[in-house]
Amino acid sequence: MVVFTNSMFCSIPTWKLGNPSKIKHNSSTAILKSPTLTSCQAKRCCDCYDMYKELVPYAKAWSWQKTIVDERKAQIERDEDLADTLIVLQHQPVYTLGTGSSEENILFDVKNAPFELYRTERGGEVTYHGPGQLVMYPIINLRYHKMDLHWYLRSLEEVIIRVLSSSFSIEASRIDGLTGVWVGGRKLAAIGIRVSHWVTYHGLALNVTTDLSPFQQIVPCGIRDRQVGSIKGLLKEHSHSNGRGTENHQDIDDVQLIDITHKSLVKEFCEVFQVDLQCNPSPLLIS
Repeated sequence: MVVFTNSMFCSIPTWKLGNPSKIKHNSSTAILKSPTLTSCQAKRCCDCYDMYKELVPYAKAWSWQKTIVDERKAQIERDEDLADTLIVLQHQPVYTLGTGSSEENILFDVKNAPFELYRTERGGEVTYHGPGQLVMYPIINLRYHKMDLHWYLRSLEEVIIRVLSSSFSIEASRIDGLTGVWVGGRKLAAIGIRVSHWVTYHGLALNVTTDLSPFQQIVPCGIRDRQVGSIKGLLKEHSHSNGRGTENHQDIDDVQLIDITHKSLVKEFCEVFQVDLQCNPSPLLIS
């Protein structure tokens, strides 16, 4: 299914939501706080909307990001920007394209697409999102970090590299001239961002237990000579080649693998960006 607007791709109008900061401070709303979280005194605070077990429609998450960005820019004008934002979720199956993506990298008839197809304002080429893939959308004010887009992209890559090393003993790397995280010749994580007035949105997607077959209907990220991979696939290959599973992961199921990866992603994000998380209920789930 393709959603049509002016052309064959979709742009979603802004989906109005309540201000997340207002939701956070509403005394009648249950606030989901971990006892290990700090009060955001030592580091920059980051509001976290954690829906990592939920399959969220792409259009809703995209529109919500833009709403938060608009609110953040208004707060900056009033000198009231006190926190960054992190959204964590999975998506229902969807293909997305960046602002300059080429239709040559779509291998199906866009009028009869297998899933919804959206052209967005992020950078990068076509990619696929779906169940088993953890997506992180950091909405952060780079004025409080480093006003350097290359630094930001490399920092997102660093989060993934640390996750793969610390949780799975998988040695991942960058490839000169390309964005993302690679193991051998396979891309495990895609990154596509947009920055407006130094406020970031969109983000990264890590294949954990993802069904990789939908990638066969596109040229992922416009790179024809390399494949995509997943954590589950790499662990399975390691098990076959060594006659046993990777240490501590030989009997793990998909749900546990998602849980382990999610916990590590959040931890490494906080370390790399030096933020303290404050977890809040998501308007996408309570609306």
